[in-house]
Amino acid sequence: MKHLILFFFAVFTPLCFAADSEQWCRFHGPNGQGHSAATGLPTQWSETENIVWKTPLDGKGWSSPVVWNDKVFLTSAQNEGKDCYVFCVHLKDGKILWNKKVFTQEIRMHHPRNSAATSTPATDGKMVYAVFASGRIAALDFSGNIVWTEDLKYYSQHGFASSPIIYKDKFILSVNPSNPPPDGGDMMPPREKLPPEFEPRLGWQLDWDKSYLLALDKTTGKEVWRGQRGASKIGHSTPVIVSVDGKDQIVSPAGSVIQGFDPDSGKLIWTVHSEGEPCVPTAAIGDNCVFSGTAQSAPFRCAKVDGQGDCTRTHTVWEQKRNAPMMASFLYVKPCVYTASDNGSFSAFDEKTGEFLWQKRLGEPLNLSPIYADGKIYVLSELGTTTIFKINADPAKEPEVVATNKIGEQYVQASFAVAGEQLLLRTEKELWCIGK
Repeated sequence: MKHLILFFFAVFTPLCFAADSEQWCRFHGPNGQGHSAATGLPTQWSETENIVWKTPLDGKGWSSPVVWNDKVFLTSAQNEGKDCYVFCVHLKDGKILWNKKVFTQEIRMHHPRNSAATSTPATDGKMVYAVFASGRIAALDFSGNIVWTEDLKYYSQHGFASSPIIYKDKFILSVNPSNPPPDGGDMMPPREKLPPEFEPRLGWQLDWDKSYLLALDKTTGKEVWRGQRGASKIGHSTPVIVSVDGKDQIVSPAGSVIQGFDPDSGKLIWTVHSEGEPCVPTAAIGDNCVFSGTAQSAPFRCAKVDGQGDCTRTHTVWEQKRNAPMMASFLYVKPCVYTASDNGSFSAFDEKTGEFLWQKRLGEPLNLSPIYADGKIYVLSELGTTTIFKINADPAKEPEVVATNKIGEQYVQASFAVAGEQLLLRTEKELWCIGK
């Protein structure tokens, strides 16, 4: 009888789901900070050890998976990037529940490191929202039915890579274009074939005023507000929410600026200048400050988030040039800010002063966003190697390496997602579920 009861519970007890605030529902987890409350995540795996399932994926895309209860969502582009798809995968067994073609997009210019489906989707538990390289957006219900679509008619020298967030009743997206070709084409002609008065570097390498933060009604797709940035350059950073004196703000970096917006009206509240382009890493938030920066050897910085207007001089706390991240999001675990760099260095800095504390050279490009759970940091490389650190009681000392895991010759451009006691990893051709 005891065995029969245990069998009954094993077969008929539903999965235990995370609270809404713990769902990995957007890029880099809850509020984009890379933190998970999960315990019991695996620390050892290989191609055959602690692999729950792996599922082949059609097409190509660098979007990271997002999770809501037993459903995993991600995107891909097929037919040389023209056909855009949203996938729904069952968390329990990796079966594809549906694979919906949402539209065919124009193939416009994008960076070789970008793809036609780089933006990570977002979900609110009822719908999933996906963005593709041409700036087209699709909202679907959990059965795979298209609820609404929108076309931003986007162009930039890099292609679209920002990921959306859902805030209350709004879909919010950072839109940072650059000057499109004067002939309306998809590719910028050589400089000698451009009109003398045309400047292709506007918005890309030169500031211009066409970038904005966009809010749509998440149910209908209708525009609610458009928060104009002013002068800035290309950026791909995903916005985060921060509470300032009990009131929410949207913190949204772009090329050459970090900015705070009112989520109800889209009003620009403050700006701190942050030179360089493009801004790819998602910012980290801690102790009334934002940690953000751009690539191209420019410094990253800590800035206070309680300013008004242009507060660069008064609210820049510190700057640091060493081991700035190229694409990986910042990770804040008090009292340190961590960066993962294209040169293979994982580094720690003092949150108050920006002082360099230590670095670990891992030898492989670190352009995926690290995550933190249960006292450990998981650092994923482009070659599919994961180094797991246990944070030292003295953060100024180098941490202990708990394990180093690799799953064959896998090329990776998507960051981890956490689902209960499991890790989800998207490689070039497969989605892996890692766990006991």
